[in-house]
Amino acid sequence: MSESQRTPEHLLHRLDWTVIRRLDGLLQGDYRTLFRGLGLDLADLREYQVHDDARHIDWNVTARMDTPYVREHNEDREITAWFLLDLSPSIDFGSGDVKKRQLLIEFTTVLARILTRHGNRVGALFYGGGVDMVIPAKGGRRHVLHILNALMKRPELTKAGPTDLSDLLRSGFNLIRQRSVVFVISDFISTPGWEDALGLLSRRHETLAVRLFDPMEMAFPDLGLFVMQDAETGQQIFVDSQDKGFRRRFAIEAERREADVRDAFQRAGVDALELSTSEDIADSIARFAGLRKQRARLSAGGDAAVRYGSRTGTGS
Repeated sequence: MSESQRTPEHLLHRLDWTVIRRLDGLLQGDYRTLFRGLGLDLADLREYQVHDDARHIDWNVTARMDTPYVREHNEDREITAWFLLDLSPSIDFGSGDVKKRQLLIEFTTVLARILTRHGNRVGALFYGGGVDMVIPAKGGRRHVLHILNALMKRPELTKAGPTDLSDLLRSGFNLIRQRSVVFVISDFISTPGWEDALGLLSRRHETLAVRLFDPMEMAFPDLGLFVMQDAETGQQIFVDSQDKGFRRRFAIEAERREADVRDAFQRAGVDALELSTSEDIADSIARFAGLRKQRARLSAGGDAAVRYGSRTGTGS
């Protein structure tokens, strides 16, 4: 790849063509399905008319009045969105051609571009061994390139000690005063206790957890004898992956960690979009938005909310 192809301008242009244009078709421009509805305040109820969108029917009122009624909303013209970015060493893992860092960069760029081209503002907090960079919220394509450039120039951390996501989440809570959409982008490999800070953040802002993962973090393949290194601490151990007992213990521990993370999201009251290094990012985003639409329809009809699966996002 040439130097010109490694520039922020080139990457943004590629994502415009390969991801954003596809999402335009998959989501039909309805990007607010990625949010719960920030900035949408109920203004009025009125009888259903032929041209109305059936998704806006209030089924509870319709049942009481015995005639269809729709909800009308006042929509804020501007959203402020913040990206809380976990750039700790474990983000640089990937068992194939794609690392979790690439997912983080592409998701941030895609959502920032989608939001800013609709007149909204975006900002970012960078976390390494601590929060070490804050990019204030602004609008426009040039600002997206500024965030992307900072991400692409940021070197990998070979060792930084255990990650404490509470630091990133509390920094976001203290810094972001105006109600905003907050994307927490991380693999959520952290010292315990971060779910309390996530819950605090979600009570002030509309918060979405974007969880990055690699398939090898769930099931260890038979790779023979090799040295395994902890990405956070640099500690190394010699393992025999041919040992079925080792692979079974690894899978059990991975399932326990998975259950703990899902439970933490539920207790914090946030939904999670999961991005895998082995899956297409546009498909993952569109699937998540589709599940939210489905849940909104069921909720409007008085049914139970949809529970997102472990590999397509979690929610209460």
